[in-house]
Parts: sequence; structure tokens; C-alpha cells
Amino acid sequence: MLISNLLPLLARYSLGFDLVAGPEDTVTLTVIPRKVEGAAHKLETGETRPISLTASAAEIDAELAKGEDGALGQLITIRKTLADQLAEQREAADAARTAAAEAAKAKAATSTPKPASTAAKVPATASPPADAKAEEPASLW
Repeated sequence: MLISNLLPLLARYSLGFDLVAGPEDTVTLTVIPRKVEGAAHKLETGETRPISLTASAAEIDAELAKGEDGALGQLITIRKTLADQLAEQREAADAARTAAAEAAKAKAATSTPKPASTAAKVPATASPPADAKAEEPASLW
């Protein structure tokens, strides 16, 4: 029952489990999603957040028996939906970035070179002014 409920997560993540006995016959089941070896995309922080259920063993079994309608099934469905949305957003951002780069290249290729500046050029003087003194810096006044 547990493994069949986790198949949607196993398709995207490697999973770790932690099962801890608590007070008054409670049990905490923690499912920890991890990056699959060789996966191309980087996992977001929200995707790797552990899923934790704390209840009696009978209550956890009952929730797991509900399948997709149970608490774990709903969490898995929500996570899968969010992960799919993140992947779509990543693809859209990459496509927009590529389109912008191509547009910039096309614009640069079609733009004409600007003519040289027609501003008046100040002729450079080759010698210092006649009243310049060697021990003082030249003055503009």
C-alpha cells in the first residue's frame, strides 16, 4: 500500500524514509524526496521538503488505504503539480532568454554603423606656451 501510493513521487525523486515511534502509540512517518542520480534538473527547495505524518499506526494505515484521496496521496498530487509548474516555468524562461538573445543578435546584425563624430577637434600643441616655466605646472588660465 505505501509503495503504490509513493509511485508518483518515485517517478521524479529518490525517496528516504524515517519511521519513529512516539508517545502514546503514535508513529511518525517521514518521506524525504531527494534528487534522482543523473537527473538533469536541479530540485527546488520546496520539492525536497520532507512529508511527515504523525498518527497512530492504524490511522496512518487508514490514510494510506485511501490512496490518492488520503493525506499522503493529496500531498503527492500537489507536489507533482507544483513540480510540473516549476518545470514549465523553467522551460518558458529558457525559451524567452534564447529568443531575447537571438533578437539582440539580429538587431546588432541589421544596425548600420554610426558615422564618425563631426565634433570640432582641438589641435594638440606640440610645444608648451611661451610663458611656461619649467618648475611650475602649466596653467589653463
